[in-house]
Formats: sequence, C-alpha cells, structure tokens
Amino acid sequence: MTQYKPQTRAYAALKATDPLAPYSFERRMPGASDVAIEILFCGVCHSDLHTARNEWHNTIYPSVPGHEIVGKVVAVGSAVKKFKEGDTVGVGCMVDSCQTCASCAEGLEQYCEKGFTGTYNGPLYGGGENTYGGYSSSIVVDEKFVLSVSHKDQLAAVAPLLCAGITTYSPLHQWKVGKGHKVGIVGLGGLGHMGVKIAAAMGAHVVLFTTSPGKKEDALRLGAHEVVISKNEAEMAAHASSFDFILNTVAAPHNLDAFIALLKRDGTMTLVGAPDSPHPSPNVFGLIMGRRRLAGSLIGGIAETQEMLDFCAKHGIVSDIEMIRMDEINGAYERMLKSDVKYRFVIDMASLA
Repeated sequence: MTQYKPQTRAYAALKATDPLAPYSFERRMPGASDVAIEILFCGVCHSDLHTARNEWHNTIYPSVPGHEIVGKVVAVGSAVKKFKEGDTVGVGCMVDSCQTCASCAEGLEQYCEKGFTGTYNGPLYGGGENTYGGYSSSIVVDEKFVLSVSHKDQLAAVAPLLCAGITTYSPLHQWKVGKGHKVGIVGLGGLGHMGVKIAAAMGAHVVLFTTSPGKKEDALRLGAHEVVISKNEAEMAAHASSFDFILNTVAAPHNLDAFIALLKRDGTMTLVGAPDSPHPSPNVFGLIMGRRRLAGSLIGGIAETQEMLDFCAKHGIVSDIEMIRMDEINGAYERMLKSDVKYRFVIDMASLA
C-alpha cells in the first residue's frame, strides 16, 4: 500500500451558531478492506446546512459536512478487490451499515434496520469516532461503500449525482418509469432538475410543475416536454387523472391534493423532499377513489447508486453546477437558502490548499 498520510485539512462547524471554518484532523489508517481517497470535488447539499446548524437536533460537533464526493484512489487495503490506486471513485451518503439485517442483505443499505452510518455525523459500527464528510482533503471508506465513476470528464458535475442523482433515480427506477409513461416532476431545484434529466433519459414524457413562470425555459432545456404553473388552476385541471407517476421534490410544506388529483388510477406520487414541518394531510378520498398511492423514498442502496452512475455516464447526464472555493461555503449556504443557485454548488477541494 502506498504511503498514506492521515492528516486531513477540512472545513467544519464547531457549533450551530458558528460559520464553517478551517479545521484539521486525522483520518484512520486504511484497514484491509479500506480505500483511501483524495477528494477532488464535493457537492453541497441542503442536508449539509441542516446538519451544520443543528436544525435536525442531532449534530455531533465538530461537524465536517459533505456527502457528494468524487476523488482519486491513493491507497487500498490488502483485501480490496474492486479498486486500485489512480481509479476515479465516488462516495455518497453512506459509509457503513449493519450488513446483517434483511434490508442490507437485499442491497438496500439506506433502509438498514439498525440505521446506516452517514458519511458525516455518525459513529461507525463496531465503534469509532464521529464520521467526517467531504469538505476535506481526503477520506477513508470501506470498499463496499465506494463507487466507480466512469464519466470521463465534467467530474465536478458528477459529484451531486451521489445524492441528488440517486435520490431521484431510485424512485423512478423503483416505479419502473419508462417509455409510454407520463411523469410529473414537482419543483426545479437541486433534486428536481436531476429528476427531469433522468426521467427524460428513461424515455418518459416529462411535465415539470413549478410556481415560477421564469423557470419554464430552463425546464425545457433540461429535458421537460411541458411545463405547468402549479398555481394556475386551469393548467392543472387540464392534466387531471393523466399521470402514471409524479416525483415531488419540494422540501417546503404544501397541499398535496392538487397533485394527487393528477394521478391516473393506480398512479403513484413519491415524496423525496423533506420539509421542516409536515405537509397538510391529503384528502383520503383523493387516494381511495382512484386507488392512488402516496409514497416516500430515501436515496438508494450501493448497488442501485452504481447503476445510477453507469446510467448517467451512458446518457451523458451530470448536474448543472456552480463551482465554488472552500472558503466561499458560508456565502453559498446563504445563497442556497434563497434558492440562488442553478442547481447545485460544488466545492473545488484543491482550494483547501
């Protein structure tokens, strides 16, 4: 194994009210099944902000966020089979799970019955310190949770696929979206823009729902076939009972009934946005009368995430990004709160130097 130096540069939040600031720590030395990765790019997810500011009331400080990681392998343990030094790889939202429950056995580690270990803000199984994420110069991860990146270029724009990409791909795949299907995507943000691209690549007729008329041109550019202004009752009514599937990416509480009414009999709307307070309860008759389904979905398992990366590479899909330096992260958080990004910030980790 190539000599690996565990000293790691990073940006961290030391408490909820502090801005992120330079921080250094030591990664573990790679064990037999570990892969050591030099991080090249890390996407910025809204979950990073929630965690840094303890908005979910579960943050362990110091907190080094970041779970949309693309990098190069710099060392591998003696038992590693899938990766070698120099490989381009990714790490997403998980770095460990119990590996013994029914969900893990089925390759659905995100639903681990004992709880998966997040790439940041979570202790490892079998003991270990708080996990530190991708706002750092390097990371060490068990090879089971390392992903192969086959994109040849635009690696910075690949990084958000490790969260935003799999969060939208997984429900589209689970509900077998494909040719001949009419699919709605609610919201055109970091998640929604990936949903549009992926659903279109799967062959569906894609309709983007937005409250912002100014987003129409961009939605069409990204692959939507139609755009509906969801505040316009006439536009909504024109699509009543016509959708096979709706992917709702909006993370703010809103009335779900208007979208449930657009589903065909046996149609499904899946929620992937996580609001900080509950949605108003849907009218149960809207579900009963059409045997419609309201569902939820959480990221994806490791095998499905690899499938998503390969699918996106095959179809030339990456995220639309704005590159930032590491020292611009606090300003990026404030802009993210105002939805002032198209559509994902990505940190150039070379700027840590």
